[in-house]
Amino acid sequence: MTVSQWGIKVPKSKGESFRRYLLANGDWCPNLKPISNGEYLVFPTVSESITLPDELADCDCDIKKYEFESRAAVREPARHELIGGIAIMQDDDVSEAEYLLKSRPSIHTVLHCESPVFGEYRIKKFRVLAGKETTRTSYIEYNNRFTIDLAVAYFSARLANERQRVLRLMKDGERVLDMVTGVGPFPIALSKKASVIYAGDINPGAVELLCENLRINRTDNVIPMLADALDLSGVLPPHSFDRIIMNLPMTSTAFLETAFSLAKKGGVIHYYTLQSEKGEMLPLLRGFTAGKIDERVVRSYSPTQHHAVYDIVCE
Repeated sequence: MTVSQWGIKVPKSKGESFRRYLLANGDWCPNLKPISNGEYLVFPTVSESITLPDELADCDCDIKKYEFESRAAVREPARHELIGGIAIMQDDDVSEAEYLLKSRPSIHTVLHCESPVFGEYRIKKFRVLAGKETTRTSYIEYNNRFTIDLAVAYFSARLANERQRVLRLMKDGERVLDMVTGVGPFPIALSKKASVIYAGDINPGAVELLCENLRINRTDNVIPMLADALDLSGVLPPHSFDRIIMNLPMTSTAFLETAFSLAKKGGVIHYYTLQSEKGEMLPLLRGFTAGKIDERVVRSYSPTQHHAVYDIVCE
């Protein structure tokens, strides 16, 4: 039996990236079979309204109605985020967590997130619903290996493509500063091209994990710093960095003055923020520079907000 349903047509070369994004954001229609059509795939979607990150929106894709074959209903696990061997569920449902654990052999623990990000160290509270009593796991991202402890330091796998985008923008030999580094995903990704990266965080647990991850990946051009981002201008030479990462979406505005004081003329600041409307932060940023500012949607965050990045050229 065929069913008329919204679908998104995408290049096969980008099929896996689209599939993961649609699944992670609840846009996938699981009871219909995707269509393979020459150089393209068509994935069934729950509606025509899909917010894509810029790296996918820039692809040759199109959303319209298609005729899909229906397939036997499959019991899908509850929506969750996967980080290494840990699944994080939105709902506090032990029976559903047990089902998820059985249906995904690669998972060793299912957690429920009991709080938003809080405190000076930007952590969340978790409760184990099923599996091993741990918040620690191993995670692989573009051949880089990380030890993650979600109760000790905040981490999101959803910026994996964004880290690779920044790496592609870099020139060999750049001096880089990551002002709020966490366990080190940005510096380890960018170390392939940088001459040196200063990676700071105020959270001692995050810096300890950063050091462990530098050892795991045999990365020797990253300098860990246990430091408050607000104090960096008193520690590092002014106007000495080609590229600065500001990935603290909820409160990084407080660090803008420090970032601009440390960036070289012509250097680039990647400023990440949560916003409700496109261009929301432009008036603020224009108070610091007349240079070029490019804005990109990174991902949907909530029904009313999205995660954005401003690539700012310092003049």
